Amino acid sequence: MTRVWQWNRPVTVREVLEDLQQERSIAYTTVMTVMDNLHQKGWVRREVDGRAYRYTAVSTRAAYSAALMNEAWSLSDNPAAALVAFFGMMSAEQREALQDAVRMVSPNPAESAPGNPAEPTAGAAGDDAPADDATPESGR
Repeated sequence: MTRVWQWNRPVTVREVLEDLQQERSIAYTTVMTVMDNLHQKGWVRREVDGRAYRYTAVSTRAAYSAALMNEAWSLSDNPAAALVAFFGMMSAEQREALQDAVRMVSPNPAESAPGNPAEPTAGAAGDDAPADDATPESGR
């Protein structure tokens, strides 16, 4: 999967084989079997290209990693403790990446701050809420 994710394009068994052979000796049939297993498990899709298949990743490496983390967290009998232990294992760079990610999915702090004019508090003087008799009712 690493090779398929790295290239981010459809690949053949031969391409993966040639790349792996730069690092170690490996048989064509071994790579073919692994690619077929990945297809059977739904990790890659394949299309016929002449006498070969071209394999494409079904999801990104990031999505796969996120699914693994979510599965591990959901299997814990104490999810909060699992998160604390996980965060404790993180490097400074990983904690910084986590903080960046939280900022990306959190609402804009300026928009959600208490007392912000964009979000008036209930019953505040001068709020623009309609009077009870001005609320539309069905059928009218």
